[in-house]
Amino acid sequence: MKRLFCVAALAAAAMGQVAVAQADGIEFSVGHTSQSTMTYRLGAQFDWDKSWLQSDVGRLTGYWDAAYTYWDSDNFKDNHSLSFSPVFVYEFAGNSVKPYIEAGIGISAFSNTQVEDNKLGSSFNFEDRIGFGLRFPGGHEVGIRATHYSNAGLKEPNDGIESYALHYKLPF
Repeated sequence: MKRLFCVAALAAAAMGQVAVAQADGIEFSVGHTSQSTMTYRLGAQFDWDKSWLQSDVGRLTGYWDAAYTYWDSDNFKDNHSLSFSPVFVYEFAGNSVKPYIEAGIGISAFSNTQVEDNKLGSSFNFEDRIGFGLRFPGGHEVGIRATHYSNAGLKEPNDGIESYALHYKLPF
């Protein structure tokens, strides 16, 4: 399984070089789980360039998110995950700084099926997220996000795990 994950990571990195050139921004985040495992995430965001429900209050938009996360802990073997998610964003109107809320459900692949005391049951998991933050002029963004990973009961055990992170988007 580790060999398959390494091949997938290399393929993603090779395709990622082309894709990052097309990305709207790179996201960096640092977070932790409820058991204090540190998470470090590097992702690329691809804006949908679409707006719905536009009004004086704000607009609905979204982006694709492709990311690598490193799970660092003293209590278990380090873990790595790759994820891909569509994310819906409601951006509130503002002159320069625009608050937003976001939510998305995507997929992820873990190098190990155990994180802390949580047994994920399979390398394949779903990634559910909810967050909020601020968008600044020029495309810079900061926010807080909660992300839940589980296999939705497709395989037992299905303990799942959450990560709570602070993120920053550097626009291109």
